[in-house]
Amino acid sequence: MKINIQTTKGLAADHGIKCVVYGFSGVGKTVLCGTAPKPIILSAEGGLLSLSGQDIPFIEVKTIEEIGAAYEFLKKNEDYETICLDSLSEIAETVLNEFKKTNKDGRQAYMQLSQSVSALIRNFRDLPGKNVVFVSKAKKETDEDSGTSSIEPYAPGQVIKFQLPYFVDEVFYMDVDRKGIRSINTTANRKFHAKDRSGKLNDKEVPDLTAIFNKIRGE
Repeated sequence: MKINIQTTKGLAADHGIKCVVYGFSGVGKTVLCGTAPKPIILSAEGGLLSLSGQDIPFIEVKTIEEIGAAYEFLKKNEDYETICLDSLSEIAETVLNEFKKTNKDGRQAYMQLSQSVSALIRNFRDLPGKNVVFVSKAKKETDEDSGTSSIEPYAPGQVIKFQLPYFVDEVFYMDVDRKGIRSINTTANRKFHAKDRSGKLNDKEVPDLTAIFNKIRGE
């Protein structure tokens, strides 16, 4: 077997940047997608009115088959640099409702959900040369033992919720302060989960994905 020695230099440019962006309703996650380089949105929420003043292409997805077809189209298409799944939470809920219709056992439906959505995330994450943004709802979770609360990405099914942050190198929590200033949080604390494996971002960044991606690439 021939050994192929590679280098980590330029991985962000060659493979693309894969990230999760999560936050509560109204913080501007969909608008944020419009700031990505050459974006296309896979929309499962129908909430694109905030982008009506811009010329952002999108594909509406309502079933797992439509999502699969969009994936097959986009992996061969070179017109778009960034694929935004808006939102992964809504996509998972749509897929779960599909499986519930064909399964009397709810546990079986959740098992199918975990397998299907995990495969979907991996497929998009592994697209070479494409940036992929997994948009997610946020939910406040409370630990029953300690009583402490934290904000985390939300999707139906425990497996997806716990695995999602580990699928990607960048996890951003988006919020808005009392003055109405929006920010991208890249470092975790006791209140929310976040991470930046590039080590090149500030704890808070301006909500502009093109600027953030350029910073990660060192441009």
